[in-house]
Amino acid sequence: MPWNLNSDSPIFVQIIEHLQVDIISGVYKPGDKLPSVRDLAAEAGVNPNTMQKALSDLESTGLVHSERTSGRFITDDDTLIKKMRKSLVDVQIEEFFKSLEKLGFTGKEIIQLVKEYTEK
Repeated sequence: MPWNLNSDSPIFVQIIEHLQVDIISGVYKPGDKLPSVRDLAAEAGVNPNTMQKALSDLESTGLVHSERTSGRFITDDDTLIKKMRKSLVDVQIEEFFKSLEKLGFTGKEIIQLVKEYTEK
């Protein structure tokens, strides 16, 4: 089934984000071998060159590494994965607060709303 990609941002950026979420959520575990570029591209419904660009970018972050003839693997560095997870959470929280602040809520009101929501 193709991934849910849209025109809001570049496709390769969305692929990176999708794979980051798969890594930090445990879909791909530390040390796991990723499917081939062609297989991932087919799964995502994108051109293999686009997938290659996204995977190269992930390699530069250290979340993924290549082994010459064996393919690409998820890092074994649990600290790096936790750091990425925290970074993605920070972005989500910041966007959430900015969105509600645009609606006129204060930080305290937002915290209260979250507390009420989690107590449902």
